[in-house]
Amino acid sequence: MSDPAENVPTIAINMHGSINQIEPADWDACACPEIADGGRAYDPFTTHRFLKALEDSRSVGAGTGWEPRYLTAEMDSQIIACAPLYAKSHSQGEYIFDHNWAHAWERAGGRYYPKLQIAVPFTPATGRRFLTRPGYEVEGISALVQGAIQVAADNQLSSLHITFCTEAEAIAGEQIGLLRRRTQQYHWENRGYESFDAFLADLSSRKRKTIRKERERAQGFGGTIHRLTGDQILPEHWDAFWDFYQDTGARKWGTPYLTRKFFDIAHERLRDDILLVMAERDGQWVAGALNVIGRDTLFGRYWGCVEDHPCLHFELCYYQAMDYAIAHGQSRVEAGAQGDHKLSRGYLPVFTHSLHWIGDPGFSEAVERFLEAEARAVGEDIEVLTGYGPFRKDNVEEQQ
Repeated sequence: MSDPAENVPTIAINMHGSINQIEPADWDACACPEIADGGRAYDPFTTHRFLKALEDSRSVGAGTGWEPRYLTAEMDSQIIACAPLYAKSHSQGEYIFDHNWAHAWERAGGRYYPKLQIAVPFTPATGRRFLTRPGYEVEGISALVQGAIQVAADNQLSSLHITFCTEAEAIAGEQIGLLRRRTQQYHWENRGYESFDAFLADLSSRKRKTIRKERERAQGFGGTIHRLTGDQILPEHWDAFWDFYQDTGARKWGTPYLTRKFFDIAHERLRDDILLVMAERDGQWVAGALNVIGRDTLFGRYWGCVEDHPCLHFELCYYQAMDYAIAHGQSRVEAGAQGDHKLSRGYLPVFTHSLHWIGDPGFSEAVERFLEAEARAVGEDIEVLTGYGPFRKDNVEEQQ
């Protein structure tokens, strides 16, 4: 009688120091199988072309603190799952903050860095992190989790973090023993609006008037606002946006995360995935916002300006994004990390999720207690903040 174990297929886990070592078709079959119908990826950030642009532009790699260690799970000579794994020497560009954990670990005499991170660098956007071919979800996720933890343990690394994963992944990860963390962002939901005015009709009278005044003030800045995508985007737009990005990066992060070459590569390979909202005055580009277009979500990513104009930031980053989403039938706009000012403009607080493995059992227990308290606090904040949103009270109750 044969041993049942002999019939269980073997899954091989491999680690790759470059996305170029993995065939685009193999990666995308796991990351975005939905593109087989000719449409867009749900999550453009985990596509092979986007991760390759980060790597080829040297925005990640040696000297950046984001060292690629992509994982693949292979069964019967076919890649069934993959994950964007990085070795991190700092906690910059993650947006799920663990600086206090690092300080506590090091005060106790440990070495927190390097650590492992399954994430899209510099991108606080929710999406699948355990990328599997359809039909291989259970074994694929299990293999990737076990493989990543094994890499961390074998190399005596402090921890593994999976950030901005989906809620389903967070639940599954918690069930297999990972620590689950809940944080929050502000997202705008398209409730089938036929126009921006239809969205405004959902708001209280006072908030509706405020937004109309903001838009009128912004659009009266003395120039023209352009929405550009695909072949409408020209090299001159990237030249201008680089100036905007450097200004914002210098003020927020000290050193911008993306290199100038990334924007050149974006023009060559990614411009169909990108919406630039640019403000032009007297023949000069004075401000702009960069969005990445998913199948049902518009992801706001970067903003910058070389001239200050009242309310122009709100117009380019939020209202124009909402206009675009309504016109193209997208279900939401994710406007990035932080920003309580988004609340009054229709972006409501929602949970975001991450998973964590801590190698030291005692420290893991301490982090688990912290996460339980944090989750309660975040949940209470979301409930309170939602009540302060701009929607009419009957609409808030419907959304809840």
